[in-house]
Amino acid sequence: MSGITAMGTTFNLPNYTGQLFGLTPNATPFLSAIGGLTGGGMVTSTEFEWQTYDLRSPGQNTKVEGATAPTAEGRARANVKNVVEIHQHKVSLSYTKQAATQQLASPQSAPFNHPGGGTNPVGNELDWQVQRAIEQVALDVNWGFLNGTYLLPTDNTTARRTRGLFQAITTNRISKAGLTITGLSSATDTISETTTGVANNDKIVFVRTGDATNIVAGRVYYVVSKATDSFKVATSQGGSAITLGTSTSNIDYVRPRTSALTTTEIDDLIQMAYDNGGLQNPETATILVNSTQKRAITAAYADAYGKTVTITEANRRVGGVAVDVIETDFGRLNIMLDRHVPSDAIAVVSLDQCRPVLLNTPGKGVFFEEPLAKTGASDDVQIYGEIGLAYGNEMAHALMRGLDV
Repeated sequence: MSGITAMGTTFNLPNYTGQLFGLTPNATPFLSAIGGLTGGGMVTSTEFEWQTYDLRSPGQNTKVEGATAPTAEGRARANVKNVVEIHQHKVSLSYTKQAATQQLASPQSAPFNHPGGGTNPVGNELDWQVQRAIEQVALDVNWGFLNGTYLLPTDNTTARRTRGLFQAITTNRISKAGLTITGLSSATDTISETTTGVANNDKIVFVRTGDATNIVAGRVYYVVSKATDSFKVATSQGGSAITLGTSTSNIDYVRPRTSALTTTEIDDLIQMAYDNGGLQNPETATILVNSTQKRAITAAYADAYGKTVTITEANRRVGGVAVDVIETDFGRLNIMLDRHVPSDAIAVVSLDQCRPVLLNTPGKGVFFEEPLAKTGASDDVQIYGEIGLAYGNEMAHALMRGLDV
């Protein structure tokens, strides 16, 4: 169910009777966990940075008795940068919409009054809409902290974009994809591709969608209408092609493999993060997965050892977020389900190194609601905040893409 992009009125926001249930999941596990662990940070610049350092490989570096001091050693530091991005939503409600709380609509036609009577469970429409806007911002932030692509523009005509964790991981990265294609363009419902690497009914997962507005990075789509130098996509196999929107050379995708995940591959990924200094805190060492790869992990361990993958620990939480536990060659790791992890991906994350960073607006705070100028018979408010991700040492995390979906 889509929302509206203009003023809410009795015609386009009809009231119904009965209890309220959300159609869209509003959980944000990654954001909630790192916020709960650190409390977040505050900055006074749109660009922020943190430092990393590296120690030399250890050895039996002993010295003889009475020796002079050895040659000096110094450990160099390096800077890592990211930006805060602006999240701004507007809520606009007519006076009539706010007043007519018991003008009820029929499910078949609106805004005709409901013939059976009843009570609208929303008593204050403005407060309710503002709360939904806040939930939407949290979802956007959680998605961006995982999947966001970095952009620091040279002027204010382009929006800043914070670098998400999956883009940040460059060292410990494994691709299992049968095909990886970058730099494609789209127009209306067609993607141009001269490599002709896919066929009808192939599953693909977009890694980057550019300015195309109707496809989501990380979700599974199916190739349809394959032509010599182009193809379209549908949300189901053999389905109707969906409208993509126009994007110039900014679309990347992978064609996931079709073989099953193994415990060896899981341990390989964990080992990459461990060997490069990650997972030092066993309480926050976490595997981030979506529903597809959570089932794949369970199946892999069942096939290998004839046992279930997860161990239930009473009150096992990370930053207030409930998690399961997986027994690996590197100890017990948390396993956290997050709907915003791409369908073809598994990530190993040192959660203790991640935190949200917010820009404080003087006199207003880091995330706030404020009324907008009065222009007519409505109340207009905006929700505003600037937030970015600090992810610590990218080598402390690991990512695997291209898994069977």
